[in-house]
This record gives sequence, C-alpha cells and structure tokens, in this order.
Amino acid sequence: MPIESSNRTIAKNTLFLYFRMLITMVVSLYTSRVILQTLGVEDYGIYQSVGGIVGLISFLNGALATGTSRFITYSLGKNDEKDLRIFFSTALMVHVALAVLIILLAETVGLWFLYHKLIIPPERMSAAVFCYHLSMLSVFLSVTQVPYNALIIGHERMNIYAYVSIIEVVLKLLIVYALYLSSFDKLKVYATLFLLLSAGILIFYRLYCIHHFKEARYHFVFDKKCIKEIGAFSGWSLFTNGALALNGHGILILLNMFFSPAIVASRAISLQVNGAVGQFVGNFRTAVNPQITKRWAAGDEQGSKILVLESAKFCYYLVLVFAIPIIFTTETLLQLWLGQVPEYSVRFLQLVLIETLIKVVDSSLYQALYARGRIRENALLSTIILILCFTGTYVFLHLGYSPLAASYWAIVKAISLAMIEKPYILVKIAQYNWRDFVRLYLPCLWVTLCAIPLPMLYYLKVYQMQSPNNVWAFFAMASISLTTTVCSIWFFGLTKEMKKKLVNLVKARYKNN
Repeated sequence: MPIESSNRTIAKNTLFLYFRMLITMVVSLYTSRVILQTLGVEDYGIYQSVGGIVGLISFLNGALATGTSRFITYSLGKNDEKDLRIFFSTALMVHVALAVLIILLAETVGLWFLYHKLIIPPERMSAAVFCYHLSMLSVFLSVTQVPYNALIIGHERMNIYAYVSIIEVVLKLLIVYALYLSSFDKLKVYATLFLLLSAGILIFYRLYCIHHFKEARYHFVFDKKCIKEIGAFSGWSLFTNGALALNGHGILILLNMFFSPAIVASRAISLQVNGAVGQFVGNFRTAVNPQITKRWAAGDEQGSKILVLESAKFCYYLVLVFAIPIIFTTETLLQLWLGQVPEYSVRFLQLVLIETLIKVVDSSLYQALYARGRIRENALLSTIILILCFTGTYVFLHLGYSPLAASYWAIVKAISLAMIEKPYILVKIAQYNWRDFVRLYLPCLWVTLCAIPLPMLYYLKVYQMQSPNNVWAFFAMASISLTTTVCSIWFFGLTKEMKKKLVNLVKARYKNN
C-alpha cells in the first residue's frame, strides 16, 4: 500500500476510534461516579481486588494474544489467504485450550489466594467470591475472542468498534439505572449485569467476523508449524506479560494485602482516569500499528522505522495534552467527578499520569520489535527490570511505607524501560542509532519544559488559593494548561513536515465534508 494511502487509512481509523472513545469515556466516567456512590468505597475496592487476581492469572492470555495478533496482521501484509485461514483456526484452538487452563488455575490457586491473603471484611466475602466466579466466566469468553479481535484490527475495520460503542453506552446506562433500583446485593447485581453485557458484545463481534471474513469460519486443523511459531513468539512474551501483570494487577493485590479495600479503590480510580487518557493513545496506536507491521512485511524497513519514531513522539504529545491540565487540577477534577474523593486518590492520579507520559514511548518503540518478530531480548531485559521494581514495591510496603511507594517504583520502571532498555535493544538488533532517540526525546523534553511555567505560575499565585469546589477557577486553570501545552507542541514539538501533513489532513477532511 502506498504511504499516502496508508496514512489516510491511519487517519480514518483513528477518527473512528476517537469517536468510539469519546462516547465510552464520557459514559464510563459518569457510571463510575454512580457506581462508586451506590456500591460504596469498600465494595468498589473489593471488586477491583477480585479483578486484580483475575488479571494476574490472565497474563497467559496477554502473551498468546501478542503472537496471534502479530502473525494474523503479518499474513494479511503478505496477502497469503491460505496461510491466514490455517493460522486463524489453529490460533482459535490454542486459545480455547488456554482458556480452560486459566479457569483451572483460577478455581484452585486463585480462589485459595482470595480466601487466605486478601484483606476483605468477613461479611463481604461471599459477595467477593461470587464476583470472582463471574469474572472467570468473562475471562473465558475474552480469551477465546482474541483471534476474532485480531482479524478486525488486522483488516483495519475500526469503524465497527465505533458503531458497537453506541449500543454499549446505552446498555451501560441501563445497568447503572438497574443497579440504583435493585434491592438485592448491589455488588452481585453489578457483576452479573456486566458479565451479560460483555458476553453480548463478544458474541456480536464473532458473528461480524464470521460474516465478513472467510478465514473466520473455523475448521479443525492441527498445523504444527503454526503452533510452533505462536509458541516461539509468545513464549518470550510470556515472561514480559507475567512481569507486567505483577506490576499492574499484582500491585492492586499488594495494596489489598497491606491496606484496606478503600486504598485499592483509590488506586483503581486513578487508573481509570489514566485509562481514559490512555485511550487517546491506544486508539491511535491501534490504527497505526498494523501499518508498521505491514510495511515491514512488505520489505519497507525504512518506512516502518520512520512510522515507529514519528508515532512515538506523537503519542507522547497526545498524553501531554491531557496530563498537564489534569495534574494541575486533580483535586477539583476528582471532587467534581466523584463527589467523595477517597484518600490518596489525588496523589495516585498525578503520579500515574507522570508514569504514563514515559511509558507511552516505551510501548511505541516496542512495536518495532513486534513487527520484526524479535522480542526475545526485550522479554529478558524487561522481565528483569519489572521483577526488580515489583520486589522493591513489596519491600517498601512491607516496611510500612505509604501506598504511594507503588507509584514511585512504577515511575522508576517506566524510565528504565523507555530511556535505557528499548533504545539499547533497537540499536543492537534493529539498525537504529542513538541519534534517532536523541531526536525523539529532546523535542518531548523541550515541549514539556515550555508548557509548564505559565500554568505553574497561575497555580501557585491564584489557583492554589481557591476552594477545590470553585468551578470557574478549575476551568481557568485547565484552559491555561491546555492552551500552553498545545502551543508548545505546535511551535516546538512538530517539524515543518509534520505540520504540513496535519494541515493537509485537516484541509482534506474539510473538502470531503
């Protein structure tokens, strides 16, 4: 595919994904407020703790999903229809087997951990166990859904996500209304209704794939070559995904081992806001990643490299546009959103956003290794760094430090991965050079330094003196932060060529409309 055409495809798919995200984000933030107020901080924390165990066990799926998505996209890039059909059917069979294995682990080791290691009030244990079992049913469906999602992304049919989101939004609002009216145990009702919603959406996506993609029609095949390729690629991802699970879901479990469910709720709230910000980058990455892999598969190594570096820089700017305003207005934002702000939520959110700014570059650079199928070196080095940071978090919490220690260690981890480990590997095995990373990091640093002084001055001299409930002060602070950040990106962060591309894209969209 020509570069001009692929850029238009990326732009179109990004717009579809942003439309989807805006709808889901607004509803998700609203429903979170109602759910927190309806369930209470304790039950909300219990639900997140249970989800932590499920997520930790499900890291096996993350490893296998990486390999499945990569090889399906790679086969599409080669236009090999026969290979694609064989690979899809083989991948689906492997994912079903993995789902069964995860259920066995969850209903033995995971259930024991829930009963004996987490701090859960005795009167809420039965509700926690009920939610745990329903979560495992959801995991089974999600694991077996991976090959279908890989097809949708590989074929770049992102518009279907936008359409389904409209239905999903309506159903989520109905769930919140039903939760409000219900006279039964609200935690159990919440878990049940969300399981039904998730199952319905997954079934729709499967039917869509079967109807639109010939390769999605399963036929029994046992291709040893495909299984070996998936295993070889995913085997190395297994190390990284396991370590990532420890530093994500595992941290929530650690917090519930040393603190009450309320602290877990505070951390989960910060992650949810951060997740809303991360969706902006995630949608862009979902649109651009297939092009990186396809260009590499088609032999356009230089084009793939340029797209990796430019998209990494652009992803950083996307997060920065939201991170700086939110960091300066965190307390008011949470007050307006939740009504009641759990302890530590403000600091958790500020530190998580700083971590995400750094982490987004790491995840962007990983795509260069992913496209090449060379993830062994990254798996080894990343796993070492992630395990060391998780161990450091455990030690500090065990010694009685604040729960914020988890966020400080997460920032150390992000810096190590994004600024040391990934550049080192790409220089060694992917024909990158250190000047590439200087040209990536210096503009990001310069834009950040230029964006901060004016909002900081207003914060110290005016905003800090206002009440957290002052809406006008909040909007003034957010507007100043957003304006200075956007201006800094435009004047100091974009090259003339990137500015020209953006202007032409806007003009093209305007003419089409």
